[in-house]
Amino acid sequence: MVMQRYLLTYMGVVLTLYLHQFIRAIEVPRDPSIQDELSQPPTITKQSVKNYIVDPRDNIFIECEAKGNPFPIFTWTRNGKFFNVAKDPRVSMRRRSGTLSIDFRSGGRPEDYEGEYQCFARNDFGTAISNKIVLQVSKSPLWPKENLDIQEVHEGAPLILACNPPPGLPPPAIFWMSSSMEPIHQDKRVSQGQNGDLYFSNVMQEDALTDYSCNARFAFTHTIQQKNPYTLKVLTKHPHNETSFRNHTDIYSARGVTERHPSFMYPTGTSSSQMVLRGEDLLLECIASGVPTPDIMWHKRGGELPVGRISYENFKKALRIANVSEEDSGEYFCLASNKVGSSRHTVSVRVKAAPYWLDEPENLVLAPGEGGRLICRANGNPKPSIQWLVNGEPIESSLPNPSREVNGDTVMFRDAQIGSSAVYQCNASNEHGYLLANAFVSVLDVSPRILAPRSQPMKVIHNNRTLLDCPFFGSPIPTTRWFKNGQGNTLDGGNYRMYENGTLEIKMARKEDQGTYTCVATNILGKAEIQVRLEVKDPTRIITGPTDAVPKKGSTIHLSCRVKYDPTLKLTVSWLKDDSPLYIGNRMKKDEDGLTIYGVSEKDQGYYTCVASTELDRDTAKAHLTVLAVSASPVNRMTTFPKARPDRPRDLELTDLAERSVRLTWIPGDDNNSPITDYIVEFEEDKFQPGVWHNHSRYPGSVNSAVLRLAPYVNYQFRVIAVNEVGSSYPSLPSERYQTNGARPEINPTGVQGAGTSKNNMVISWTPLNATQAYGPKLKYIVKWRRRDTRESWSNVTVSGDVSKYTVTQTPTYVPYEIKVQAENEFGRAAEPDVVIGYSGEDYPKAAPTDIRLRVLNSTAISLQWTRVYPDTIQGQLKEYRAYFWRESSLLKNLWVSKKKQSESFIGDRTRGIVSRLFPYSNYKLEMVVVNGRGDGPRSEIKEFTTPEGVPSAPRYFKIRQPNVDTITLEWEHPEHPNGILIGYTLRYQAFNGSKTGRTIVENFSPNQTKFLLQRTDPISRYRFDLRSRTQIGDGEPAKGESPSSLNEGKWKPPTWWPSTTIDLTTTVTVAATTTETTTTTTTTTEATTTTTEATTTTEATTTTEASTISTIVAGTIAIAADDSAGDGKPIWDVKASPTSNWANITWNHKFDPETEFVVEYINSNKTMKSATDKPFMELINLTPGEKYIVRVFLRGNDTVTSSNITFNTSAAYTKNQGDIATQGWFIGLMCAIALLVLILLIVCFIKRSRGGKYPVRENKDVPLDPDDQKVDNGSFDYSDEDNKPLQGSQTSLDGTIKQQESDDSLVDYGEGGEGQFNEDGSFIGQYTVKKDKEETEGNESSEATSPVNAIYSLA
Repeated sequence: MVMQRYLLTYMGVVLTLYLHQFIRAIEVPRDPSIQDELSQPPTITKQSVKNYIVDPRDNIFIECEAKGNPFPIFTWTRNGKFFNVAKDPRVSMRRRSGTLSIDFRSGGRPEDYEGEYQCFARNDFGTAISNKIVLQVSKSPLWPKENLDIQEVHEGAPLILACNPPPGLPPPAIFWMSSSMEPIHQDKRVSQGQNGDLYFSNVMQEDALTDYSCNARFAFTHTIQQKNPYTLKVLTKHPHNETSFRNHTDIYSARGVTERHPSFMYPTGTSSSQMVLRGEDLLLECIASGVPTPDIMWHKRGGELPVGRISYENFKKALRIANVSEEDSGEYFCLASNKVGSSRHTVSVRVKAAPYWLDEPENLVLAPGEGGRLICRANGNPKPSIQWLVNGEPIESSLPNPSREVNGDTVMFRDAQIGSSAVYQCNASNEHGYLLANAFVSVLDVSPRILAPRSQPMKVIHNNRTLLDCPFFGSPIPTTRWFKNGQGNTLDGGNYRMYENGTLEIKMARKEDQGTYTCVATNILGKAEIQVRLEVKDPTRIITGPTDAVPKKGSTIHLSCRVKYDPTLKLTVSWLKDDSPLYIGNRMKKDEDGLTIYGVSEKDQGYYTCVASTELDRDTAKAHLTVLAVSASPVNRMTTFPKARPDRPRDLELTDLAERSVRLTWIPGDDNNSPITDYIVEFEEDKFQPGVWHNHSRYPGSVNSAVLRLAPYVNYQFRVIAVNEVGSSYPSLPSERYQTNGARPEINPTGVQGAGTSKNNMVISWTPLNATQAYGPKLKYIVKWRRRDTRESWSNVTVSGDVSKYTVTQTPTYVPYEIKVQAENEFGRAAEPDVVIGYSGEDYPKAAPTDIRLRVLNSTAISLQWTRVYPDTIQGQLKEYRAYFWRESSLLKNLWVSKKKQSESFIGDRTRGIVSRLFPYSNYKLEMVVVNGRGDGPRSEIKEFTTPEGVPSAPRYFKIRQPNVDTITLEWEHPEHPNGILIGYTLRYQAFNGSKTGRTIVENFSPNQTKFLLQRTDPISRYRFDLRSRTQIGDGEPAKGESPSSLNEGKWKPPTWWPSTTIDLTTTVTVAATTTETTTTTTTTTEATTTTTEATTTTEATTTTEASTISTIVAGTIAIAADDSAGDGKPIWDVKASPTSNWANITWNHKFDPETEFVVEYINSNKTMKSATDKPFMELINLTPGEKYIVRVFLRGNDTVTSSNITFNTSAAYTKNQGDIATQGWFIGLMCAIALLVLILLIVCFIKRSRGGKYPVRENKDVPLDPDDQKVDNGSFDYSDEDNKPLQGSQTSLDGTIKQQESDDSLVDYGEGGEGQFNEDGSFIGQYTVKKDKEETEGNESSEATSPVNAIYSLA
């Protein structure tokens, strides 16, 4: 017996040692220096998917990436045979990669490369292999041509429209549409099955209103194949009419359709079977026919459907169970029922499984003489078979290895030696798939290495725990030891603890623990060591922290913060206010003893936290600062001493305990020199919202006892808060708890309503009872509902008390329901609740308005009349009839219009309305829809109409310039909306000087004139202008403006101190009337346009508010004063701006504290910008030159405290003082010199020509003209750009013709070969040949004296 125990003990020790060598496999660290030096077999890091489908239009890339040391080389097999990449010019392999690239840019068929590919990555220590990658080319075959007969079917009969899509790779997505590309409306009666067929549970007459076409979308090639459409002919007993609907309760009896028992269209019969793989989704489908349309319900025999993993699709005809497992096997049945009867179909589900990992083999690193094992365990249904390979070859055919033993799913290694490194593959496969894993065995002999720096300092706070790391690596695995100060025994035990990874833990660092610690790692090949110098530091402590203080406003307060810390560490002291970093302004001073605040104000009130921190630790201290306002009342006890919030009440006691009440008594705390005004009683209960305190009641500050009214079944706990004028006290300590007895609820939930979220449900919602209304445990709600029109029996369901809604499914579309929600607890039910009317969900309307008639009222409005739709087609609550209209085109040629749709709504059940906001002289299209709570119904037929001519909008860009004192120039452009054929412009103007005005003068211009020059007769008076466009209907909206004010108007003289500046004399032109915007429903005012002209003077420029004329300064600094003044009582006034071309300096005055923050808001024509500052000035940068800006200043956080708006203009980016060039002396002299030179050349030319001299330019006597020369010869030159745009210098009239205004020259005349040539950037590169050759040719053809122009070309 003793011998047996000895043997068992011996065998146990041997087995333990034997297994230990398998458990302690070596882990190679991720340190790059180690990884780069160690030999390592290959590892596959990236590969393509097993079933790889590619787009035939793209190049093919089959991925294979691997790592190893030395870096592996790659080879491929195709269909099990070696694939020579070098022999195929289309195939290449990426550098330092095994990824194949197949290029078809030079031709080739992707189908030729289909097959099974496998990648091999080899180096000196083994071979890793990829999965077998099956490459297939995506296919999208055409639909076979077929002629489909008209499908004749009786109304109420079932129907299946087969799709039978062409087989694609991958299979296409199927959807049904009409031939007009409208989606087929699907519901529980008409729906598409999983096989793509379209199923009609019963055919209705309206199903023949459209045709049905099956469409297949192929995702890879982005193509859609369409089948020839089916056409239905429905044979019916009774025609569709409104009277029949009103006399029958349902649509089937109205049409004489016989009710039918449900029967299954798919799958057929009473039972079927289905197989699904583990981890995939199980999809079961049942589609039934019948009249009325059957409802489908799903069940599992002998169990419940898995909660959380099921979903219903296709109107509950399909059941999806996600991520199935073996437990989901069994029998499922679908129940189809209507009021005639029910039918059942049973589906037997079998769950199989492709292989999946239980234990995937992992890389194994061993030292010489060590052992280990590779485990490969997989499961599946049927159970997979395991096959081992070595370096890609079956392990049975590999070279024998005495240290290796294969035992099923495990490979054992004993006494591994250098040179036995290899890559092992495990293949687990069954009929449903396979798994392939690579795991290498690497035998290494490496001397110990320490992976941390050799000498490193370590700092720790006194009495804190610390860890000294010693990461190491070696093969065999080294052993580690720690020593202190290079001597003594190994440190382990007591205050020290060593871990297997080499880390030494010091549980509580003391001063005597300071010193140098040495870590030594040793194996049979050598040793390595590192040293760690440990320094123990004193903790950081705040010895004198801030205390709560109550300073007066305007006084000075000091918050202490004295810190004791280790002097060898760097100390940082910072302050927080209300847990956010404190900004130290000029009123605050931070020193080594604390924080001083000068001139305390209300905004300084709050919690202040001193934070003292070093690199190792930190300490904090917190205090509250309460600022008292200075009182003007007589001095008494309450004002002699500082006031503060009251102390908390104490000693709460509950007495007079009753069923629904209790008396609470407390002892008030100190009022801190401010009388207590109120007491707030709060309660907390521990059932519904534990830890949350609620207000119960409020009492005057003169009482300290109150009777509290209580609710049943609440475990109360109370506390009291005292209030004075300074604030609220901290809450008192809670009272003892008091539990009231339960009772049945006294009230029912409120806010009960019913509304649908989809067309076949109704969501009943309510406001739940709170904790004090439940009155007892197990609170529940009894939800009842029934259809109001049928007065059927009540349906009901009971839900828990934390639920606030319930969804009723399978409801008819938009029918009224009676709803009740009653509260119930363990003690009984509440009183019978009131009945609330709700409605089930709405569906989109099925019909569109018909018989639409429209009549044009005027140029901008039409009247509409239509026939209302039948009530049963609305399928919800009628919201409105809506007309969609859009502008198709203008009757004016070449006028672009926006075709964006607009709408006009006609609320309620109406049959007429008016559509306004139309553009005159335009072609419009209009369609109508019915709108309910779900949305728009189908569109009606499109109606077209034309609006008559109207009056035009105002001329655009009306500019008034004054180049000198004698003339005024007016320029404008055609109106944005001519609204008809433009016949001219009417200009009215009159002179004025102050309050005196002259007579009104009227000028009429042609439609092509856009400029007018006015000679001034009075150099002092100014002019008012009113310009309007005209059509046959009349004058349009005006563009108005005034001429700039002259410098001597009003005989104003500048101050002597003003510098000479350049003023851009400007006038503001405003468009008085409004135009209708094309894309919105509101009207907008055309923005005023500002134009400028330049002059030099010494004057002051004043910017007034927005409605005033603006004078813009081009150079120099301007003082722009707003209308505000300090005497107006405004808190912000005297806003001034000093602008340049791209920046402006803004200044203002205010009545606030110096640190008050302001926001400067400045607006131009494009956007609004804001900038904040705490100074009474700001520089606005990056402004747009020549732009008008509107500026205001307001208080940050309160934009109602604001200044008045001011405006200013930035100067142009480049300005230059100049007068009229025609009056400059240098210009006149230059023109005279040029004229004299031309006269001399003409004389010389005339003399030479008279002597008979010939100056041929081209020898073209016997040479035929090329096509370009023929154009020159006959005097023609054709040119047109691709957009038929007029050349620069011409103007397009309203009838589309081009009017030449100034010059007949064109760059086209100088193009080579009759075509203008331009660089990509638009620069002209043609040689100046055509016009020159043309003149030379004409000169050679004449033997008579030529014109002076030809003579000049001859001399050239």
